[in-house]
Amino acid sequence: MRTLKALLIALTLATGTTAAVTPLQACPMCKVANEESQDAAAAARPRAYMYSILFMLSMPATIFTFFGVTFYRLSKKQQAINAALTGDSLE
Repeated sequence: MRTLKALLIALTLATGTTAAVTPLQACPMCKVANEESQDAAAAARPRAYMYSILFMLSMPATIFTFFGVTFYRLSKKQQAINAALTGDSLE
């Protein structure tokens, strides 16, 4: 058991240090997007790229929030129906 823990810790550290070696290769489009240009549309591309990333990151939170609120409302509605059928009061 102790050997397994040591192996997992070593593997995690090795993977973490290997991933941190090449941080500059994370975004190959950034160089092209940030190149100097006289064209106004080309100069706006980095900002548009940033907004598209923010939009993609916000979508899972929006979807989970929508479904969470929907299920919460359905649950409260079902509790009210059950309370009305049994004659209990909601708390």
